[in-house]
Amino acid sequence: MKIAVVGSGALGLYYGALLQRGGEDIHFLLRRDYDAVSKNGLKIFSINGDFELPTVQGYRRSEDIGPVDLVLVGLKTFANDVLRELVSPLIGKGTNILTLQNGLGNEETLAELFGGERIIGGVAFLCSNRGEPGEVHHLGAGRIIIGEYVCGDQDRLKMLASVFNLCGIDCRITDDIKKARWEKLVWNIPFNGLCALLLQTVDRLLAVSHTRSLIRQIMLEVIRAANTQKLSTPIAEKYAEDMLLFTDNMGVYKPSMLIDREEGRQMETTAIFRKPLESGQNLGVAMHRVEMLATLLEQVGP
Repeated sequence: MKIAVVGSGALGLYYGALLQRGGEDIHFLLRRDYDAVSKNGLKIFSINGDFELPTVQGYRRSEDIGPVDLVLVGLKTFANDVLRELVSPLIGKGTNILTLQNGLGNEETLAELFGGERIIGGVAFLCSNRGEPGEVHHLGAGRIIIGEYVCGDQDRLKMLASVFNLCGIDCRITDDIKKARWEKLVWNIPFNGLCALLLQTVDRLLAVSHTRSLIRQIMLEVIRAANTQKLSTPIAEKYAEDMLLFTDNMGVYKPSMLIDREEGRQMETTAIFRKPLESGQNLGVAMHRVEMLATLLEQVGP
């Protein structure tokens, strides 16, 4: 399968590297890593075993890749205004688009640009950071959940999941991609928000009883909002405790928004905070803690 990776950060490089190692025809659209990857290839340092790809197909322009079978979108959501420019040259008659971006609204944006029938939603539960140019550090997890946006074509989901699983990526299919997105927001909103705001890693927050309790309360706010969104089944309150225990095992981990703030980059406040807030408030759910987090993050961001 010919696959273009648009948004070659820690997520895009990691999954693209696994797919290339598994035999797929991978083409990376690169910016800061272009020179390093072109010269030295790609290095993955992973809890599942390190590996190196000495030769990688990297490009500065989508036009040099041309039409592909699948576009894997890992772009930060604040850059969605360039999706038309980056993705259009990759579209052929049968091209599918899989978004693994954070937050809400990404499927809708892509559907408006390229047609809903092409769009597959995806949620990545991945702990990874970039190292030096051309290096990715995989620290934990890695599961992907995929689901149809509008098409309802289970066969293409099964085919895509099979490809990913054969390449060593735990990929599962859901009938409710909206629920999977909200489940990730239960983790993303408190940990990305508080870690970025306080400049602390997840373990530091969990080690203090008061901040651990605050995280739980934020998670419960998100769960209450999620359960107004016509999900296939409600998210149980116990899911918050499950996420706390899951995070206890991460050790010293920096969520993506903390890294973005440390490096002076824009943070994904709209997709991860403002859109979920709007979705909840439109259905009468007050999310006071989440709104406070969003407001403070917008004050400290670049």
